[in-house]
This record gives sequence, structure tokens and C-alpha cells, in this order.
Amino acid sequence: MNKLLSNNLLLAFLAALLLIPGWYEWGTGFTLCIAFIPILLIMENLSGRKRAGRRVFLYASVTFFLWNLATTWWIKNATFPGMLAAVFLTTFFMSIPVWLAFKARQVLGRNAGFFAFIVFWLAYEFSYMHGEISWPWLTLGHGFAYEVKNIQWYELTGVFGGSLWFLLVNVFLYQAIFQAQNKVFIHNKKLIIAGAILIIPLVISNIRYYTYTEKVNPRKMVVVQPNMDPYLKFNDIPPIEHARIQINEAIQHIDSTVDFIVTPETSLLGNFWIGSFEGVQDIQLIRQLIKNNPDCNYVAGIVCRQLYEPGDEIPPTARPMNEPGYYYDYYNSAILVDTSSVIQLYHKSQLVTGIEKMPYTRQLKFLKKLMINLGGTFRSNATQEERDVFKAVNDSILIAPVICWESVFGDYVTDYIKKGAHFIFVITNDGWWGDTPGYRQHNSLSSIRAIETRRSIARSANTGISSFINQRGDVLQKIGWWERGALVDTLNANDKITFYVKHGDYIGRIAFYTGIFLILFVVAAVLKGKKGGLS
Repeated sequence: MNKLLSNNLLLAFLAALLLIPGWYEWGTGFTLCIAFIPILLIMENLSGRKRAGRRVFLYASVTFFLWNLATTWWIKNATFPGMLAAVFLTTFFMSIPVWLAFKARQVLGRNAGFFAFIVFWLAYEFSYMHGEISWPWLTLGHGFAYEVKNIQWYELTGVFGGSLWFLLVNVFLYQAIFQAQNKVFIHNKKLIIAGAILIIPLVISNIRYYTYTEKVNPRKMVVVQPNMDPYLKFNDIPPIEHARIQINEAIQHIDSTVDFIVTPETSLLGNFWIGSFEGVQDIQLIRQLIKNNPDCNYVAGIVCRQLYEPGDEIPPTARPMNEPGYYYDYYNSAILVDTSSVIQLYHKSQLVTGIEKMPYTRQLKFLKKLMINLGGTFRSNATQEERDVFKAVNDSILIAPVICWESVFGDYVTDYIKKGAHFIFVITNDGWWGDTPGYRQHNSLSSIRAIETRRSIARSANTGISSFINQRGDVLQKIGWWERGALVDTLNANDKITFYVKHGDYIGRIAFYTGIFLILFVVAAVLKGKKGGLS
């Protein structure tokens, strides 16, 4: 037993094995409740050793590299360099809070180190969620995405409440079992506290799950999954064929009682320039569908452009055209078409780093050629400042048009709800990753968004998973991978605002600012100690 507890490399591997299952349907998030105990054991083993901080960082990097690689390897199917960047950058960023916590422990003591560990980890997750470079896929709170009965309290805290929960259970379990120098000694009081922290939220959540009742305010919807190969659809398939396939699929399921048709991200690829949509044949086909079904609203993903002529103000995202003086912005957007003459438009604004946007373009200008050669971008898609909601001309219901990557960001999605959205429509194209855990993980995150906001979700994915999700996060219906078809169901609208929608990622914000204060406090303590030593 003592050999196991003192083998830091083995502990690093064990931590990784415990972190992985929450991101797979066959797994469980409960392993996260003990996943960080091996990391805490490593910190204890190296306390007082030479170059201890570097070694803690190294062992933490082993854990997080294995965790990232085992859960997000599927990115390689879209971009191998992107997968490497995501894995190595996230490994590096995850190791920083562990190293900072160890440094705080060295200066402030063992118990302060536990507090610092929780604060710095939450601060890291908040920064990675809201920073210029963002990849919050492995936020700890996402580890229960497949077990919605246990996370109904996310309507109060969001995913950072889940992260805090896991961290607290790990720390108190560690303290309950191990004393200094990792000697095993069961501390009954702390074991009871750890058990209470674990069990009480689960009990409350399950009670909430089984007693939650949706307000009856139904709308009937059709979700279309056209199943177009993402590597062919942009170049090898005529854009008008995209529209015909999806409209024909919808026609097979539509009747006079259908309120909304939802189609995927980038489902309309014609020559769309903002201000002249009506002249494109794709829109004319949709208009004919709406004319025949006037109570229906058609929501679709669209690729469009904004033209800038000589004399116009040119934004930094604009791209030059062949004709001198002319520029255009490129948008990944969503539209709503109804019986009115106005086509409502929303532009995706939470962009995928390295694919749809390049962070810190001024500072990283020297990487421009490398990024383009690796299949990425150096010029960002255009975005919009605020979230918009869609409103049908014949209904009071408001829709949140959430496009793909945006559905990963809970606080971001709350901005739609604050604008009055009664439903969330997630439109996405997950086919880039192939038949891997990626598209399943992405669909599961929509269940978390449903709980956080208490909004029903209609999700249309080009190649799967398309689904209907209720306000408890249950997947009511779904179409699997690489199937063409459509779903029909009735979902209830909701206009109530949850505590999380009102306050957003408040747990992360508190941790972020506490972390800054804690770093300053540690630095001040170190400087004071050095000054005292010299006097």
C-alpha cells in the first residue's frame, strides 16, 4: 500500500483513469469524486523535496495529457493539428492551477493549499470558458452530462457548481482518509462531511427531477437531419440540392399543426449576400413551403456574406475581394423565415478557436502562414455584439438560435434567455468528427443547457445526433449517426428565469477574483519572508 501511495507516476496514471469515464456513455461522473485524490497524494509526496514545484507540474501534466487525449482524440478527424493544439494547450493550462496550489501550500500551509487548489482550479475553468482562447469541453461539471437526474441543481449554479462539488468531495475525502505524509487514518468527522457534500446534492437533485413539472404551453416541431457528408457538401453537392433534400424531408412530416421546422447549421449554402436573400432559389423554395403552411416557421443555418464597397468602413474581420476596394465579411448564421417579408438573421458569435477565429491576431501575426498551411485560419468570421432571439410573426414565442459551438457555453446561452427566449434551438454540424464520441458528447451538453435554463431544446444536427430534450434534460427522441430523417414532437415553452440564468457563472467569477487575490497574498508572503530573513 505504501509503495502504491508513493509511486507518483502510477498515481498520475490512476488520476487520468478516474477522470475519463464521465465523458463516455458507458461511464459515470461519480469517478470524478475521487479523481483528484491521486493528485493530492502526489503533492503530499513531493512536499519538502527539491524542485518539488516542477515535479508536481510534470506529474499533473501526465494526468491531464492522458485525460485530454482519451476524451477528445476525435478532433483529429477534423484537424489533426487542431487536436494536438487542444490536447497540449489544455494540458498546460490544467497543470497551472495544480502548480499554483502547491506553491500556495508551501507558503501558507497544508490546509490553505487545499483551499487554493479548489480556487485555482475553478479560476482556470472560468478563464478557459471566457477567454480569447477557449476550450471548456472538459469542465468538470460536464462530467455528469449523461446522468441528468443527479444535476438538476445546475439551474442554480451552472456547470461550475458541479466542478465545485467534485473538488470539495475530493478534498474532504482525502482529508478524511490521509494524514500528513499520506499515512492512512480514517477521520470519521471529515468522512461524514465528505459524505454529506456528496449525498445531499444528489438527494435534492433527484427530488427536483421527479417533482419538476413543466408548464403546459406546447408547440409542435419538426427537426430535420439531412445527413450530408460535411466533407462533400461545401464543394461537391450543389447548394440548391441541400435545400431540396431538407425541404422534402420536412414535407413528409409537416401538417397544419406544426409550428416550427428546424434544419442544421450551414444547411443553406447558396450565394447569400445580406440584403438580397430573396433572390436566391433556396429562399424561394422555403417561401413556397411557408405559403402552403402559413402557420409554420422555418429555422435554418446559413452561410452568408456582407459586402463593403469603396468608401465604406472596413471592419478588421473583412476579407479582400478580387476587385480593388471591395471587401466582404463571412458569417456562419441562422435565419427564421415565416409569412412576413422580413427574414430574421442571427450571426454565430462564439467561434471555434483556430477554425473560425484566430485569437490575439496582432500579437501572433508571425504565425499567419503556419496557421493557414495547417488548415486553420488567421482571419476570423464576423460576429455580432449581442445575442438575438427569433420571433414568429404569427406567435408570441421567442426562439434562441444557438449555433453549434455556442451550446458548450452555459453563461453565453443565458443571454438568449434574458432576451425572452422560450425555447432553445441548437443547430449544428458534428459530422466533421466521424462516428466517434465527439458528437455524442456534444448532444449531452445540450441536456445541461436545458437544466440550467429550464428550456426545452430542439436540436438539428447534419449527421446526428438530432434530438428533442425536455426541461429536465431528458432526451425524448433522437436520430442516430449517419441517418437521414426527421423527428416530430411537441415541446413546452417556458418563460421563467432560473437563478443561474439571472446570475450566470458567478461561482467562476468569485473563484477568478479570489484566485488573483490569493496569488498576490502568496507573493506578498514570500517577499515578506525574504525581507525578514535578510534583517
